[in-house]
Amino acid sequence: MTMDDLDETGSADWLRAELADTLDEDYELELSEPALSMELRKIYREAHPDTLDRRVYFTELLRLQSELIKLQDWVQHRGEKIVVLFEGRDSAGKGGVIKRTTQRLNPRVARVVALPAPTEREKSQWYFQRYVPHLPAAGEIVLFDRSWYNRAGVEKVMGFATPEEVEAFFRDVPDFERMLVRSGIKLIKYWFSITDEEQQLRFLMRIHDPLKQWKLSPMDLQSRVRWEQYTKAKEAMLARTNIPEAPWFVVQANDKKRARLNCIAHLLDQIPYEPVPHEEVVLPERVYNSEYERSALPPELYVPKRY
Repeated sequence: MTMDDLDETGSADWLRAELADTLDEDYELELSEPALSMELRKIYREAHPDTLDRRVYFTELLRLQSELIKLQDWVQHRGEKIVVLFEGRDSAGKGGVIKRTTQRLNPRVARVVALPAPTEREKSQWYFQRYVPHLPAAGEIVLFDRSWYNRAGVEKVMGFATPEEVEAFFRDVPDFERMLVRSGIKLIKYWFSITDEEQQLRFLMRIHDPLKQWKLSPMDLQSRVRWEQYTKAKEAMLARTNIPEAPWFVVQANDKKRARLNCIAHLLDQIPYEPVPHEEVVLPERVYNSEYERSALPPELYVPKRY
C-alpha cells in the first residue's frame, strides 16, 4: 500500500486496525502503578479526576505518531536538521513524551541524547563542546533529554558551576543557538511544568514502585528540598534565553497523557512538513532451489519455550 492509497476512509480503517494490534504493547508501556498501595492509588486518582479515556488517548497518540512518520520522511527527503530540547523538573514527564515521540520512528533518523554527568576532561572543555558532536546531520532529528541548559538549572542550584560560569552561559547561549539556527538547524525548546504537589506525588509513587525506584537519584531527592531555588533558576532561564530564533514553549504537564498529546501535536505544528513521493514497495518472489535441503540445528541452540 502506498501513501496515496490512504484516503480518509482507508486512514480510519488503518487506525482502527493499528489500535487493535498495539493495545497490548501500549498497555504495557502505560503500566505505572504495578506495585502501589491502594491508598496511594486512591490519592493519585483523586488528584487526577478528569483523566483522558484510555481508548481516546491511544487513538490520538497513534494518529499523531502516524504524522510523526510523515515528518520523518520529509526530514529525510529534504535533508532537514531538527533539534528538540526537553527540559523540566525531575519527574515532569520528559522521558514519557520522548518515548512516545520516537516509539515508531526509525532510530537511524530520530535519536535521543541523554548525556551523563561530564567527565573531568569535559569539565575543562568549552561548555558547549560535548553537545556539539550530537547535533544532527542532514536528514536527522535529535531529541535532547536534558541539554546544555543543565548549567542554568541543576549546575546552578547544586553549586556545580560558579556564578561566573552561569553568567557566562547566559551571555553565550543566545549566540550559540543563533549559530545553530543559521547553520540550518530547526531548534525547538520545551519546558515541562508541574506543580509542587504533583512532583511530590510522583516521587512518592516512584519510592513505592520497585519498577521505578531506579529513576530516583540523590540529585532528584535534593530537587524536592530546593524546589524554590529551582523555580528561581527556571524563571531566570526562561527570561534570559527566550530568543526569537529559538523561543521556549511551556508544556503544562500535571496530566501526563494530555501533556504527551499536546507536546507532540505542537511539535508537528512547528515544522512545515508535507507528503513526499514514495516508490511503491513490491515484495519480490522468493528464489526456490529444489536441491537445497535445510539442515537441522542442534536442540541446545534453541531458547527454551517457557511461555
